Amino acid sequence: MQTRVLPFNDENIAEAALLIRAGEPVAVPTETVYGLAADATNAEAVARIYEAKGRPSFNPLIVHVSDLGAAQQLGEFSADASALASAHWPGPLTLVVPLREGAGIASIVTAGLPSIGIRVPAHPAMRALLRAVERPLAAPSANASGGISPTRAEHVLKSLGGKISLIINDGATQRGIESTIIAATGGPLRLLRPGPVQIDADPASSDRIEAPGQMASHYAPSKPLRLNAAQAEPDEFMIGFGNIAGDDTLSASADLVEAAARLFDLLHKGDASPKPRIAIAPVPDEGLGAAINDRLRRAAA
Repeated sequence: MQTRVLPFNDENIAEAALLIRAGEPVAVPTETVYGLAADATNAEAVARIYEAKGRPSFNPLIVHVSDLGAAQQLGEFSADASALASAHWPGPLTLVVPLREGAGIASIVTAGLPSIGIRVPAHPAMRALLRAVERPLAAPSANASGGISPTRAEHVLKSLGGKISLIINDGATQRGIESTIIAATGGPLRLLRPGPVQIDADPASSDRIEAPGQMASHYAPSKPLRLNAAQAEPDEFMIGFGNIAGDDTLSASADLVEAAARLFDLLHKGDASPKPRIAIAPVPDEGLGAAINDRLRRAAA
């Protein structure tokens, strides 16, 4: 299969919508990372996502919709969930809520769970695609399962070239790290995955997979990754932070927003370097740093 990379415009969004209606997945930017979108009501279309990514069947997918009203047709929203949606949508927050009976979502999307993860994205390209398709879109990150998440079209092409037919290119993503995931399925709110949106919620205590990104080894480069490195060994590509320099840096000024946006870019760069291992400087485990370290621990597992 030939994979085309086309710029984000109305004509190419219309073409992407035709492919999705025909049951094909298409890579498209969101404000977090590039997603691999397919019709969430079409089991065969969603299966093509799993096929392209080599994704484990027990790992559910996030469903993207255009607004809260569309989300409420798919899931049952408590008062807490509705308040979070109103405060943070459109944006990088995914809410896991009970699946509404008769929602019409293919069971492969939820991996057979009685809940569904839903997000209203903010990126103009994904929003335009949702309007053009007029269907909910299942859209995990557009990379081979377990690999480094893509923040640029070239990352998608490197990982999925020849496995999908179209990538919509709109440059680097703004956030550079996947959405925060909050479970609102009864009882206190639970944090399933930290991310750009900081929310006061209990940490998830169950080992049960409820949402993407909960597998122990995830977001991984092909090379060994050493965390909290003060300096590089001779055979390591060093990713710096703050006053610890390296071959490149997440942020010389120790800006966690900049670090999150550059994280996957630099993991890709380290993976492509001639050195056989990667090292990364310590990142404070607070605020957005907690989300960065969550990704790094899984990448190093």
